[in-house]
Amino acid sequence: MDTFEIDSALDMHLHLRDGDMLKLVGPLTSETFSGALVMPNLVPPITTKEALLSYKKRIKEACIEDKFEPYVTLFFQNDYSYSFLEDIKDDIIAIKLYPAGITTNSETGVSSMDVEVLRPTLESMSKLGIPLCIHGETNGFVMDREKEFMPIYESIASSFPDLKIIMEHITTKDAIELLDKYDNLYATVTLHHLLITLDDVAGGMLSPHLFCKPIAKRPEDRDALLNAALKAHPKLMFGSDSAPHPKHKKECCGCAAGVFTSPIALQVLTQLFEENNSLDNLNAFISLNAQKIYDFKPLNKKVKLEKKKFVVPSSYKFKGEDVVPMYAGEVLNWSISSIEDKRD
Repeated sequence: MDTFEIDSALDMHLHLRDGDMLKLVGPLTSETFSGALVMPNLVPPITTKEALLSYKKRIKEACIEDKFEPYVTLFFQNDYSYSFLEDIKDDIIAIKLYPAGITTNSETGVSSMDVEVLRPTLESMSKLGIPLCIHGETNGFVMDREKEFMPIYESIASSFPDLKIIMEHITTKDAIELLDKYDNLYATVTLHHLLITLDDVAGGMLSPHLFCKPIAKRPEDRDALLNAALKAHPKLMFGSDSAPHPKHKKECCGCAAGVFTSPIALQVLTQLFEENNSLDNLNAFISLNAQKIYDFKPLNKKVKLEKKKFVVPSSYKFKGEDVVPMYAGEVLNWSISSIEDKRD
């Protein structure tokens, strides 16, 4: 096969940042994706309707050249009132829960994952049909943080059976195994966690541009994720967790966590699925599953790829921002040849 068409690609976990960084990375997603679920962990986080609508406006202004819908989210707090959530429901696609301090800009996240502490907001969300996205890690040993969080997922899922719960950026075979245990559990998985293990990050020379949270895990974890994605497991969605940081904050001591994949996501996914004889499942993984899970119809956008060499830029620059993508300087087998339904 020399060409392949992706219909209305959706990135169901994306960091667009703000300011000049948003102006740089926003169009790198909106050019090829129909829509994206955008994370709320700005500084300060998105916790009010005013902040939410203002951020959505800034995203649309940054992506004005493209037909693209940002599906914005609210930063979880224990004390959201029912009336507040009822009022904001139609403006959000989900609410994102962060354990305090677990990742970038999550310092104001929840300090206790006890279901009774979370109950006031979760009950309102369940009644209103607002999905819950969770960064599922404890503060334990870094390789075990997701596995240690599994009982918390189970506790919330069993306590609120009508609440749709998305395990974000899963990295372990344990999470894959948990997917089918509860009807209300779903998950996103990133591009980089389908490809790399901890060895790629730190097995030889340290690779700061592959350092992320959750950390890449063992080969058996990577293989379990990849197998589920290639089969387009109906409860699994693509969510890049593309997390841009300025080059000087990645290539330094104490580097920031995050892998920047937005500009090359479709090309690499096409290459990966083709290599594994699974191209027939790519549209389900990157679009149809999300549409069914979140129950929405995305904007129509068709991206045609061709089997033609593509050299990944060494970095992307805008004003003072300079961001290095995954596979910088490397050659991919697939290129984007055309995009239909772009705005005039």
